[in-house]
Amino acid sequence: MLKQGTDVTAFATKAVQEGKAPDFEVPESLLPEVIAHTKTIGGGESVTIEFTAPEVGSYDFICSFPGHAAMMNGKLIVE
Repeated sequence: MLKQGTDVTAFATKAVQEGKAPDFEVPESLLPEVIAHTKTIGGGESVTIEFTAPEVGSYDFICSFPGHAAMMNGKLIVE
């Protein structure tokens, strides 16, 4: 989940450029733009995270694995 104001396209592009195979974890240089993240998981796997909801607003989340952000994304809306 990304902080408000983060350019999602630029973030995803940089994540692909700086990410390292095979897991493509969020690069350390991008962590200041991240509220919460998980490790990369495969088909049939699951992961649970807990975090404190940020202030009221709309927050983008994406999959940073190469090519996935275009379809694997959404918004968390905090009211």
